[in-house]
Formats: sequence, C-alpha cells, structure tokens
Amino acid sequence: MFDAIRRPFGYEPLLKKADLDKKAAKKTERANDWKSTLLNIWRLVDEQRVLLITVLALVVVSSGLTLLGPYLVGYMVDAFIVPGEFTGMGSVVLWLVAVYAGLSVALYLQNYWMVGIAQQVVYRMRTRLFSHMQQLPVTFFDKRQHGELMSRMTNDIENVSVTLNSSFIQVFSSILTVIGTAVVMITLSPILTVLTLVVIPVMFMAIRWITKRTSRLYKEQQKAIGELNGYIEETVSGQRIIKAFSQEPRVFDEFTDKSAHLRRTAFWAWTYAGFIPKVMNFLNNASFALVAGVGGILALTTEHVTIGVIVIFTEYARQFTRPLNDLANQFNTVLSAIAGAERVFAITEEPVERDDAEGHRDAVLKGGVEFDRVSFKYEGTDEEWTVRDISFAVRPGQTAALVGATGAGKTTIMQLLARFYDANEGEIRLDGIPVTDMPRETLRRQIAFILQDPFLFETSVRENIRYGRLDATDEEVEEAAKKANAHDFIEKLPDGYDTVIEGDGSMISQGQKQLLSIARALVADPAILLLDEATSSIDTVTELRIQEALERLMEGRTSFVIAHRLNTVRQADLVFVMELGELVESGTQEELVSRNGRYTKMLEDAKL
Repeated sequence: MFDAIRRPFGYEPLLKKADLDKKAAKKTERANDWKSTLLNIWRLVDEQRVLLITVLALVVVSSGLTLLGPYLVGYMVDAFIVPGEFTGMGSVVLWLVAVYAGLSVALYLQNYWMVGIAQQVVYRMRTRLFSHMQQLPVTFFDKRQHGELMSRMTNDIENVSVTLNSSFIQVFSSILTVIGTAVVMITLSPILTVLTLVVIPVMFMAIRWITKRTSRLYKEQQKAIGELNGYIEETVSGQRIIKAFSQEPRVFDEFTDKSAHLRRTAFWAWTYAGFIPKVMNFLNNASFALVAGVGGILALTTEHVTIGVIVIFTEYARQFTRPLNDLANQFNTVLSAIAGAERVFAITEEPVERDDAEGHRDAVLKGGVEFDRVSFKYEGTDEEWTVRDISFAVRPGQTAALVGATGAGKTTIMQLLARFYDANEGEIRLDGIPVTDMPRETLRRQIAFILQDPFLFETSVRENIRYGRLDATDEEVEEAAKKANAHDFIEKLPDGYDTVIEGDGSMISQGQKQLLSIARALVADPAILLLDEATSSIDTVTELRIQEALERLMEGRTSFVIAHRLNTVRQADLVFVMELGELVESGTQEELVSRNGRYTKMLEDAKL
C-alpha cells in the first residue's frame, strides 16, 4: 500500500540488486540512445554549421539585449523619475529604443536562418531514410507494416521539423536568459535573488516528476500512431477483400481498439504535459508577488534596495521563471522529436542488402541456370526448410515449369534466383557464375518478373511500360506494347499512351494490367523470365491474348513458369514437381507421364 502511495511522487520501493542493476542498465541504454540520436542530428547539419554558429551568436546577442532593456528602465526610475530630474533622460530613452530595435532584428534573423537550417536537416533526414529504405533487403519489409514505415517517413520526421524550427532556439535562448538573469540579479541584490530562487527547487521537482512520465508516454504515442497508420494502410489496400467477406464490422472494431489505445496514450501524454504551464505560471506569479512584497518592505526600511531595483527585479523575476517555463514546455516537444528521430535512425541503422560481389559487373547472361543442392528457410522461423536440397539445370532458352500445391516452394525458387533472399546451403549458378559473385544490379537487370497481380505506378501508361528500361524511346515502348497485344486497348484510352493510371489501376482490367506488365518486360529485354501465375484469374479470351504475348516474350529466353492449371505449362521443355519444399520429380512432359508418378496423378486430378 505504501509503495502505491510513494511511487507517484518519485519514490521507489526497496528492490533487489538484480532489479536495480537491470534498471540502471536500461537508464544507461536510454542515455546512450539520446546521445546517439543527437549526434546523428548534428551530423546532418554538416555544411550549415557556420550558419548555425551565427544563429547561436545572434541568440547570445538577443538574450543580452533582453536583459539590458529592464536594466535601463530601472536606471531611469532611480536616476530621473524618483529624483524628478529629467535632464539626460532622452538619451537613455534612445538607448532603450535602440536595444529593442536591435532585439527585433536579431530575433528576426535568427528565426529566419534557423528555419532554413531546420528544413535542410529535415530534408537530409527524409532523403537519407528514403534512400536507405531502397537498399534494405526484402526480409526487412517482410517483417514490418508498410503504413508503420510511412509513419516514420511522415509523422516522426515532422516532429523533428517542428522542434528544430522553433524549440531549438527557444531552449538555447532560455538557458542563456536564465544564466544571465541570475548573474545580474546577484549583482544588484543577493537578498532579492535568493527570494526569486526559492521557487526553483519546487519547479525542478515538478518538472522532473512530469517529464519522467511524458518521455515514456511520447514514445508509446509515436509507436501507437505508427501501428494505427499501418492498420489503416492495410485496410485501405484490402478493401475489396474486406467487402467480399463482409468483414467491415470486425475491421472497424480492430480500428477502434487501436485508435482507443492511441487516444489513451495521447490523453495521458498531453495531460501530464499540460501540468507544466499550470505549475510554472503558479510559481511564476508566486515569485513575482514575493519579490514585489518583500522588495517593497526592504525599500522602505533599508538603503540597499531602491524602487528602481524593485522594478528591475520584478521584471527579472518574470524573465527568470518564464525561460524555465519555456524550457519545461519545450522539453516535452524535444522529447517527442527525439522519440521520432530515434525511430527514423533505427531504420537508417538497419543493415543494408549486402552486395560484396565486384566481379562480373558487366556480365551479359545467356540464361543457363543451375541449382546445386540448394536449401533455404526464412529468417526468424524455426519451421522446416522452405526448400530443401534442390538440384536441377536449365539450358539457355529453355522453359521450365514449376508445379505443385500451394506452399510447395515454387515462388521461393524464383525469389532465390533473383537474390531477394540468399540460399542457406548450396549454390545457384547463372552461366556457370555463382549468383553471389555477381552484383545484384547486374543480375536483376537481366531478369524480368511477370506476376499474378502486376503492380502499376500512378503515372502514364507510357512511363509504366518504360519502367522496364528507363532509356527506352517512345517508339520502343509502342513496339513492345504491340508485341504484348496491348497497343489496341491503349489507343482506346482517353489519352492513349499518355493516360495516367490513377489509384490502384481500377480503370483497366486485370488482363490489361497483365498485358502492360508483359510490354514492360519486353522493353527490359531480359535473359531470364520469371512468370508467377501470370494467367491466373483471367477470362478465356484475354488468356489467349496473354498466352500469345507471352510466347513472343519467352522466345529465345530462359523462362520459369509457375501455374496451378497444368494446361498452361504443356509447352514447357522441363517440368519440376515440387512437394513440401522438395523436388520430387523432374524431366520432360513425356518422361514424367511415362513414369506414372506424381505428375501423372496431378494430370488425372486436373481432368476430374
């Protein structure tokens, strides 16, 4: 019971040594994370460090001018107003005008330049994150929601932007103002200075109690935002499936749960943060009242405190506690920005897709493919091998069909061939060259994928086809479209080849998307083709057009074809039958039929 009472006020119950060691280790880890994050941000400043130093110098100037203004006002009170002698007061007024004019100029310049620095840092951070994401392996994206990654690119970086734009100068200025004000106050009146500083310990304990909770809550809030964005992205992408299975109520319930978690986290984060201005304003007013009351008594009873000094101190009392108030408020913003920056740098510190191969950079493949006792299982799984001890050889120009039930390992074979993943055991060779000895860029430049659900970018039809080879001319793009049987339907689109495919490409049919993907592959002119269920879910007429286009595409190229419908692989030179990750049969159509084995059984089942 006593522990429950003590804990909210910063006290901890007696802990075992192991618990204390664990707590100390976590505290050290958090401190190291902070240092690492701030160091990473500092590195991004780079070429603008001279300008940043200039901004900091202006902050020093503006802080000095802020302190000088009240001092001049107090001097006028004691030197001119109280004695009733106004000779020479005009020059002091001019100095006061100059001080505040200079303060305005300094504030404008420091804010103007700091915004430029902040935007440059955020630009580099965003560019660095996006560039790094392009170099990450497929396994990285397998384990993360796309919406959560988008949250890091948008929300987290925006938090850093807001903090650098405003809070950075505010924090530095507040620290200088507090130090400068303390020095001047001690010089003028140690007694009144002590009275002003009475509230500091209370202020420090209050801020410490609050920020200890907000730092954890802000991190949790950023995480909750990422998870919610990820779920929203997933449901928006899967709207057809959601509606097809009438799962709208369940989806809404899950969204409500995640949204409620974010609401609770944000509520407590901002509730605790909201305590700071209330506490600071109360202490600020208490300090002001204390200085004014006791200062007035001292002015009447002693000669050490004058009316001018009281005027200066009442203003400095506000100037002393206001920066502390600003520091407390900005500290929450800084915590949120650091939490966001940590999430960004956590991505940029992920190991990129390693490609140590330097040889065969200019290799031109003919298309010979060999798998030599290849085994593979996905990272982070304790399950059985996805593919196990696979060996086969395909000569240049041959077509190999991969058949088998879902989960047999067919798609994994293709992904290993394209080096989206590397085999755990064994070796894959292209024209006798191990794929690990060849740069991925060289390899993938000579491989084209035709997928079951082709992806089209939100740009023109022409640019979608040209994506296969960016230097292709308009004539080459149109010639590829004609060979892919896509030219006729493209011409009927509102703007022909310049028609922009919007959203998810629903303006054209699934078969037309497939024809565009074949045209894209024709433009790329690859040595090896990988076709994964390329004619699945297509009507018979469109399938014939696709088959005709595929025959043109596959002519003279090594092709790997995955298909559940066996009639689509009748023309294959070789057939590989996969079962539970193993190659159980291989050979020509005639050889497999004559063996009366698994393939024959599959043909018989297909006829039923």
